[in-house]
Amino acid sequence: MSAGHEGRTIDTETSLPDRAGEAAGADHEAEPRLALYAYLTAEHRRSYLAIMRLFTATLLPDLSPNEVAAALAPLEREGAIEAGESDPEVIADRLKRLHDWGNLVKGRRETIASSIAEFVRGAFRYQVNKLAVRVQRDVDELLRVPEGAREVSRELLPAIERGLTQLGGTLSKAITAERQGGSVAKRAREELAEQVTTLFLQHAELAVTVRDFYAYLGQVVTRHNLEPDEISGFRNLLVEYIQMVVEDVLRHTPTIADSLKGLARGRSELLRLLGPNDQLGGAVERARGRSRTDWQELTDWFVDRPGRPSQVTALREATARAIGSLLASVKRATAGGGLLPGRRSELLELASWFDWAEPAEAHSIYAAAFGLYSSRHLLPAPEHDGDDEHTPWRDGPVVDVTVSVRSRGDRGARGRASRILDDPFTQETLLAEARKADQRRAAAVFELAAAAPKLEETELSSDALGVFCELLTLAMAQRERDTDQGSAADPVRGLRLTLQPTEEEPTRIKTVSGVLTLHGARVALTTEQPEVRSS
Repeated sequence: MSAGHEGRTIDTETSLPDRAGEAAGADHEAEPRLALYAYLTAEHRRSYLAIMRLFTATLLPDLSPNEVAAALAPLEREGAIEAGESDPEVIADRLKRLHDWGNLVKGRRETIASSIAEFVRGAFRYQVNKLAVRVQRDVDELLRVPEGAREVSRELLPAIERGLTQLGGTLSKAITAERQGGSVAKRAREELAEQVTTLFLQHAELAVTVRDFYAYLGQVVTRHNLEPDEISGFRNLLVEYIQMVVEDVLRHTPTIADSLKGLARGRSELLRLLGPNDQLGGAVERARGRSRTDWQELTDWFVDRPGRPSQVTALREATARAIGSLLASVKRATAGGGLLPGRRSELLELASWFDWAEPAEAHSIYAAAFGLYSSRHLLPAPEHDGDDEHTPWRDGPVVDVTVSVRSRGDRGARGRASRILDDPFTQETLLAEARKADQRRAAAVFELAAAAPKLEETELSSDALGVFCELLTLAMAQRERDTDQGSAADPVRGLRLTLQPTEEEPTRIKTVSGVLTLHGARVALTTEQPEVRSS
């Protein structure tokens, strides 16, 4: 398999595994792991967070409910957790729930207690699960993240470029030292492992900062009401920073791609020298850079493959879209004419009134502002829109206000109707289809007119049968009550069908699809001069 980037090719010794199969298996295996996040949305989540922070703050924790209760007592006095949450009985229940979710595992240690109840509580000691440590670490990191943009670690690009260049030379020295054996080979392997680990750590940090920055950028381009200072900041973000990031990426990518091409030839030797660490025993989670998949993912970040663009290409395309969206937002915000000024400041002032108002005053303000009063529910009450009945409205889910309501205070549709495009190709196609259908109908009418003298002896085609059934339906609908006779004609070609009642044998019309039998009716076809209407 080969991967190309601007004329370059990178040969890989084995193809990528079936990602679809891996994803399906991973989703099935991940179901128990998803329960590790349950405590983040459960009731009393502040207590669960405090407990998990206690278990993840030290190495090899082994705590009993009494020890956890003693550690959480100061938090309860400070108001960080709800009152009564530091009670040992309550803590024992919280620890049991965390154990059921998989965040904690049972520990084993002798317990010294002064009472049977204390012994029962202390007999169950808990330790933290490895995956739960990662979950809590990610949660704490997420809570510390500011709302603004995250700076892209551009300085890591030249570091990755130098690291790949040095890694090629280190690999050659390690292969040579492997033949000598002894301490020389050991030092060469350690140096090789150090460079590989550093390289993948640098790339992981770069990829994370790029993803976070462009996620923030996607948030920015959807903004409609911009303050003057925000416009200035977004202009700098647009003109300077984004362009600088893309230029750095594009400048270092060719050299990085060449280095990856050279390392691809010796990848088998590289992975062999970075073989498994026998000191860790059985199955372990190895560091990045020790498998073919890791190196393929690193290559795919910088190098395009047929049908699979690299992250560099995706970054360039996302930048072009973001620049266009940001330009449109800045132009809309700084334009002199156009729509009426936004009502953002008025809505913020109204929100501040609701914030300090008492419940009775808030109802009056609401009625005065929106003209709405107490509603009468004719249907069952809707479900609560919060996480639970204890969630205040200010902590509940945010309602997305549309642009028309936010800017103009109305819900009416705006904008002119779309212009009808002139499409000559489609027009000619439709005209050709209409002409073809008209020719087929003319041929069918001519066939019926020719078969009129001997209608029951002639076999009608499918098109002629269609016209015949059409006229027959109209004639039956126009029958007179007294004579039970009806007729219908084709006004364009003058073919008339007359339907008369009869007690003779049924009329049989032969067609390519079978025989049409009419009981108690006789059919006659005549040709007359079509009507000419003058305007």
